Amino acid sequence: MKLQRKMTQRISVLLLSCFLLWFCLQTSSSVSAVNLRRFVGCAVREFTFLARKPGCGGLHVTTDACWGRCETWEKPVLEPPFIESHQRVCTYNKSRVATVKLPNCQPNVDPTFSYPVALRCDCGVCLTSTTECITSI
Repeated sequence: MKLQRKMTQRISVLLLSCFLLWFCLQTSSSVSAVNLRRFVGCAVREFTFLARKPGCGGLHVTTDACWGRCETWEKPVLEPPFIESHQRVCTYNKSRVATVKLPNCQPNVDPTFSYPVALRCDCGVCLTSTTECITSI
């Protein structure tokens, strides 16, 4: 009887521990998702893309890229252009260039492919030299 009671207590403690672990994992994953949706700022984040160029096969490359949302605002004004805006984008502040060798290239095609690796990202004015900027007319 005493052995059965000890086993029951151990099973109860084990079940309670499993439940608490499960609950903590569920809570932390939902908090992380909410934080990412509400995150305002700019950060370095891992990114995977398919590196390709004519005459070569593709290669999946994982690098660090800039990711985030920056504060932006616009307000109407009475003088042309009738709007005052403060628009910032998440962009590279510091980066380095990495190079990979693409597979299955034709004999006359250079197999090297270069891409940026983000070292530091900040909210700033969009520079077409480093970032694809979408603007309206």
